Amino acid sequence: MLEQKLRDVVRDIPDFPAPGIVFKDITPILKDPLLCMAIVDEFVDRLEGIDIDVIAGVESRGFLFGLMLATRLGLPFVPIRKQGRLPYKTISESYKLEYGQATIEVHEDAVPMGAKVLIHDDLLATGGTVVASAKLMEKLGAVVVGFSFIINLDFLNGSGRLMRFSDNIISLVKY
Repeated sequence: MLEQKLRDVVRDIPDFPAPGIVFKDITPILKDPLLCMAIVDEFVDRLEGIDIDVIAGVESRGFLFGLMLATRLGLPFVPIRKQGRLPYKTISESYKLEYGQATIEVHEDAVPMGAKVLIHDDLLATGGTVVASAKLMEKLGAVVVGFSFIINLDFLNGSGRLMRFSDNIISLVKY
């Protein structure tokens, strides 16, 4: 079962990036190409029936499986990056993290008006980053049709914050 395999491989890093935070490290997954393929296969299966034009991945771990998923589905991939990291004209959105504040950006021409976007990140915690990502997509005139995550820290209730954009919220393992 994929969920149990992920539980076995994902490691906890206490007090990272700040005291009191238990970071869920997905990098051990990347050592196993078969597990990576199984993750993409599972996302493809769970996304069946959802009309998607573009996949947007959130920096930086959201790029890993977001790009693999976009490639597998034959869709464009859009990077959502931390402020100051994109070379072309951008729009930005600031938000609060569970341990600070941040600003993310996307190129102003990243998606066409009316595009149906799936936002992908490795982990859903409080939802601040993906809510900001959804707001960026809306600023561009896109429609958020879903979210996908490897991990959902369900006890932080991030999913509830995403429902106003879409109720298509996929996570492969919940803690």
